[in-house]
Amino acid sequence: MSEASSRDPSRVWYAAYGSNTHAERLACYLAGGRPPGAARTFPGGRDPRPPERSVALVLPGQVYFATESPVWGGGRAFYDAAADGTAWGVAHLLTVGQFSDIAAQEMYRAPGADLDLTEVRATGRCSLGTGRYETLVCSGVLDGLPVLTFTAPWPMPEGGGEGGEEDGGLRPPSAAYLRHVAAGLHGAGAWRPAEVAAYLAGCPGAAGHWTPEAVAALSVPTAPTGPPGPPSRCRPDPRRS
Repeated sequence: MSEASSRDPSRVWYAAYGSNTHAERLACYLAGGRPPGAARTFPGGRDPRPPERSVALVLPGQVYFATESPVWGGGRAFYDAAADGTAWGVAHLLTVGQFSDIAAQEMYRAPGADLDLTEVRATGRCSLGTGRYETLVCSGVLDGLPVLTFTAPWPMPEGGGEGGEEDGGLRPPSAAYLRHVAAGLHGAGAWRPAEVAAYLAGCPGAAGHWTPEAVAALSVPTAPTGPPGPPSRCRPDPRRS
């Protein structure tokens, strides 16, 4: 990849940390459809092509499970970039249009318009509303391109405590949801199944409700079969003010 193409402003990395780590589940946002175990059919976006690349990614912060998912039942994943810890995910290389259409569907909006990423690139955070996935976050850059995701406006409950629906009250995820997240993380090629199971079982919301053994028993990964390679890490965005 050339230096010029790696800095193409029309392409971004989407840092998926929940069920969109799973390629088949992500495809429902891009091309439309209903993932196995879900209660919602997604319309898809303007560009149904799969990501140009997908790589395992480690981010600063914490993934936690909270609120009640109408798609999967149980808690859904959120990302608190300011929390202590390390978050695992999968970075998908997409066009801005593809990222925008995925974000719109997560926000229960109609896809079809590109997001203005100026503020999130400049400050690292941008609110598009008060909804559960209406806050954009830029965690840095990878290969010269911004690493973006979306999450809730509230921080992770301090001490991992229970809270209300409106402030991210922790809630254990369903088996169907965890199965997709676990398969997606393992498929990224950086972590062994036992490592993925231990990581997810330790995330706030799942901790105390799911054990590593129970997460590992949800599915038997079929790929990759080789030894894991190191995950990617983004670096600070030089445009950040």
